[in-house]
Amino acid sequence: MLEPSADFSRSRSSEMNTSPSSPSARAPKACTILLRGASKDVLMEVERNLQDAMNVARNVIMDPHLVPGGGAVEAALAHKLNEKSKAILGVGQWPYRALADALKIIPKTLMQNCGVNTIRTMTTLTAKHATEGNTWGVDGETGKIVDMNDFGVWDTFQVKAQVMKTAIETAILLLRIDDIVSGVKKQSDIDAEKMAGKFQSQNPEAPAED
Repeated sequence: MLEPSADFSRSRSSEMNTSPSSPSARAPKACTILLRGASKDVLMEVERNLQDAMNVARNVIMDPHLVPGGGAVEAALAHKLNEKSKAILGVGQWPYRALADALKIIPKTLMQNCGVNTIRTMTTLTAKHATEGNTWGVDGETGKIVDMNDFGVWDTFQVKAQVMKTAIETAILLLRIDDIVSGVKKQSDIDAEKMAGKFQSQNPEAPAED
């Protein structure tokens, strides 16, 4: 990082009419951050990490609500949805179970990244949420099930809620598109059958081929 020269510092101070002891210098409204990296790729990665950290700080200031991390929120919601599905008879319970299975992908992915037994660890996590509370999640380094209150990993509520809203809206959009495509396919089958029937009516005595 380059240090400014004394002449430059004096010229800037005289130009802005500020001194290090002035209130504006002690509480600046803007600042410049210099990043250095061994290569362009490293520098771009550092910039992305800094941008993510600043966005997290902004989200916490705008909406100061936190939720447990490590897949704890997804596991808790999946448990509640499964419990809700048990009280519904018929096919109405399957959307709840499908959403619960989709939410479990987050803690399962953390377990897979740590190299632990996914089925056994997921069973342990589900049991923890059923008996000991909804703050249990996955340690992203060891794959163990830990209480996020003690472990100290938290996510911003604003980002978590937006991610789930976007995922559900995307699924609904895909289902609607699938319905439209299915409807077009069915209509084409109907048109083909009509054409086949019209051809048969026009040629009732057509000789059959051997």
